[in-house]
Amino acid sequence: MSVTAGEPAGLRVEGIRHRLGERVLLDGVDLDIGPGESVAVTGPSGSGKSTLLMCVLGLIKPDRGAVWVGGRELTGLPARQLAQVRRQHMGVVFQFGELLPELTPVENVALPVLLGGGEHRDAYRRAAELLTELGVPQGGTPTGMLSGGERQRAAVARALITDPGVLLADEPTGALDPQAREAVADLLYTVSRERGCALLVVTHDPSVAARAGRTLRLEAGTLMDARNGVGA
Repeated sequence: MSVTAGEPAGLRVEGIRHRLGERVLLDGVDLDIGPGESVAVTGPSGSGKSTLLMCVLGLIKPDRGAVWVGGRELTGLPARQLAQVRRQHMGVVFQFGELLPELTPVENVALPVLLGGGEHRDAYRRAAELLTELGVPQGGTPTGMLSGGERQRAAVARALITDPGVLLADEPTGALDPQAREAVADLLYTVSRERGCALLVVTHDPSVAARAGRTLRLEAGTLMDARNGVGA
């Protein structure tokens, strides 16, 4: 795994280009998010927002460009090393949580640590602490019995359990009612500031995007400042 000397912590995307067939989804995208900073990316459906997240995660290999997380260049890493970096340094919150409904919230949140070879007791203790901090009911209730907002809070807890330097959120409030949407959005941005995570949120919701330190729009393969139309 290569580390660039002096490379800042957080997330850096440099010159990412990705083509799908004849269509260019990302055309030289650059993005820097420092610790504790937040960026929201908006844009029409099919503009490439989720593709950008998949490139950051290393699940899509771009045609050109590079991604750094906490000073580590991810582009071109072997699959095993890339998976290790994701587990240790990146947290992800998806639109529908992607939690296992039959498991309890504690079991779901502890899972990333257990899959990484962590000790069972420590993983469960840390999971319970996070869930308490984020206001999620525990006990033996299956996660599938929680409300939508509670499930998303549990998903945020799961994303945080490895103390990631980078937090990614793909339409994290898209499946929630207005009250839960506001609560989860508040939680994400507060967590980013307080824990020093570089937060990248992809969303169609202007009220969620407006909370970010910067709001960018992805259109025609390019990131533009959503407020004035200037390149990011």
